[in-house]
Amino acid sequence: MASMTYRSAGVDIDAGDALVERIKPLAKATSRAGVMGGIGGFGALFDLKAAGFRDPVLVSSTDGVGTKLKIAIDTGTHDTVGIDLVAMCVNDLVVQGAEPLFFLDYFATGRLAVEQAARVVAGIAEGCRLAGCALVGGETAEMPGMYAAGDYDLAGFSVGAAERDALLPRDVAPGDAILGLASSGVHSNGFSLVRRIVEAGNAGWSAPAPFAAGQTLGEALMAPTRIYVKSVLALHRAGLLKAAAHITGGGLPGNLPRVLPEGMCAVIDAAGWPLPPVFAWLARAGGVAAEEMLRVFNCGIGMAVVVTDATAAAALLREHGETVFPLGHVAAAMESGEAIRIDLPAGWPGA
Repeated sequence: MASMTYRSAGVDIDAGDALVERIKPLAKATSRAGVMGGIGGFGALFDLKAAGFRDPVLVSSTDGVGTKLKIAIDTGTHDTVGIDLVAMCVNDLVVQGAEPLFFLDYFATGRLAVEQAARVVAGIAEGCRLAGCALVGGETAEMPGMYAAGDYDLAGFSVGAAERDALLPRDVAPGDAILGLASSGVHSNGFSLVRRIVEAGNAGWSAPAPFAAGQTLGEALMAPTRIYVKSVLALHRAGLLKAAAHITGGGLPGNLPRVLPEGMCAVIDAAGWPLPPVFAWLARAGGVAAEEMLRVFNCGIGMAVVVTDATAAAALLREHGETVFPLGHVAAAMESGEAIRIDLPAGWPGA
């Protein structure tokens, strides 16, 4: 019998080592106060005291990118899914009042393509830079027979910290204003439905996007998830933030009630913000009802915040680059027991 090697079985240790060398400068560029050591150890160390915390509570989050990865693979757009991965984790941390501190990724594939993986990790490093957290490590798993040629999967893990007396939500009361921060597109939820709509219309990813002039369908739909960390933290540190909800799977109806105390509800007027063209197109092309659109997609609002002073809060958020819309207000719970009411204007697609 011919001598067998790990490489002949489908795993290339040299390729893995080459990827680590490509990643090291990317990770080093994301270093921040509190990081101890660098890529290459068996575990990553972080000094909370050096990061400036006095009475910290750790907050953790893990997530993926979902079937948006399938579009990335089909179109060869590997540069931005790493931003999506970081965004899905760190946006979940900041709504609890936590500052993201460090991030780890898990990249799994059937056969490691170093250039492809390096592009993905470069996106992860960019997402960490935007969020102000450090990329301190991760795992690259080469598993022949588990994935089709060219396919890969991603998972992300983030840890943040908040001072014990600054955790969110807090002190939410009837009459508090609810503001919405604009999304950058579909973000990273609902792509199984997006892909089904595209397939049903017999449109390829290279076809012109009906809702974005000058872009292909693939390019427009791959717009990376917006990272809200720095703007929301600024709002919190200014003492203007009572609660925040990352609008992911479940949309506004599924996420905003999660940060409201028992006995309260959110009253939302969808006339307060323009429905972005991508969502109007998805509703029309897929014949998707308004209720389903709101439950599956962010519909243009990637983050909702409950604030003490709507005028001051909106001004500060705009200073930090956000597009801000009035969504509604907090009220006493409705007799029906519903935790949210969304009023749709005439002409809203699917209504």
